[in-house]
Amino acid sequence: MGDDAEYRRYHDEEWGVPLHGDRALFEKLSLEAFQSGLSWITILKRRPGFRAAFSGFEPAVVAAYDGGDVERLLADAGIIRNRAKVLATIANARIVAAWEPGALDALIWSFESSPGPARRTLADVPATTEASVSLSAELRSRGLRFVGPTTGYALMQSAGLVHDHLAGCHRFDPARVV
Repeated sequence: MGDDAEYRRYHDEEWGVPLHGDRALFEKLSLEAFQSGLSWITILKRRPGFRAAFSGFEPAVVAAYDGGDVERLLADAGIIRNRAKVLATIANARIVAAWEPGALDALIWSFESSPGPARRTLADVPATTEASVSLSAELRSRGLRFVGPTTGYALMQSAGLVHDHLAGCHRFDPARVV
């Protein structure tokens, strides 16, 4: 985890805490996609910039973005200026905004895994699971982009669908493992 105070706060207060709501989960999904190929701390430090640039990750608002917004985002030093990821976030917003309210939440949480074994070391934490492969396939079948199995598992971890705090961590909850 390192000594970064912001990262520690994220770990202690957010990571692995069950998260619900279409907007909140769309934000998590989008940030996990932007993280692909980068360190999480890079995204975390730019999260305020992402939230401002992407209108708080309100799917209906982001869905209305046009070419001018794309250029604005690509010029914004407060975010990761990757054209493919920016375009994917807007395309994903258009898909999610067309769904019934609560549909993204219900879809993601339908892949909640049964409690697994306690993770004792980082080597015990998988990059993907059968559930994240299935989640990725379902999201992709609905047209979403930048939602591979590794991104799916990172989303599952951060949104609390799985409990991957290590057994020696002060956030470890023995009631959430077998």
